[in-house]
Amino acid sequence: MRILSVLLFFLVVVPSLFAQTLQEKLRTTTTLDSQFILLNAQSRSQDAYFKIIRKGNLDIIRKSVSDSIGHYKNEISSLKESALGHDSTVNSLEASVAQLSASLSEEQKKTASISFLGINFSKSSYHTMVWTIILVLLAAFIGTLFAFRKAKVDTVESKNTVDELQEELQTLRKKSIEREQQLKRQLLDEQLKRNS
Repeated sequence: MRILSVLLFFLVVVPSLFAQTLQEKLRTTTTLDSQFILLNAQSRSQDAYFKIIRKGNLDIIRKSVSDSIGHYKNEISSLKESALGHDSTVNSLEASVAQLSASLSEEQKKTASISFLGINFSKSSYHTMVWTIILVLLAAFIGTLFAFRKAKVDTVESKNTVDELQEELQTLRKKSIEREQQLKRQLLDEQLKRNS
């Protein structure tokens, strides 16, 4: 009877000690996969397809799965909040990029065109217009220069001609005065001859 009571004691106490150590191992193991592997390895087999699992061990696994699910839900919600924050940041950055692109294209239009007398011209047409004006003014200046030179030459020639004509006139006046004086002398001589 003693042997039977010792055997019964070992049959009752030893599995409960073993179960406590399995429960402690389940509580200290961190990943769910390792907990399921430990539970499967430590459970008794009934036949090839079934295992006997203690309810306490199953409760530990269920609590661990529930905690993991709660942890993952919290992590998912924080990731969703973070993603929403990133989405709003991305949207604000996209709006900023669109605004910068619009202002860049406006500035490119401003730098590609020149306002002259309140009219916007492209740079090439503005340069063409400016060079055309410069060439027309240069041609007008050269024309005016040639006209002035011709006028000066004409003036000098006219002055020379006037001087020559004045000299001729003076010469003619002198000759005419001399002839008149001669005629007067002759007249006077003739009158004196008649009177004498």
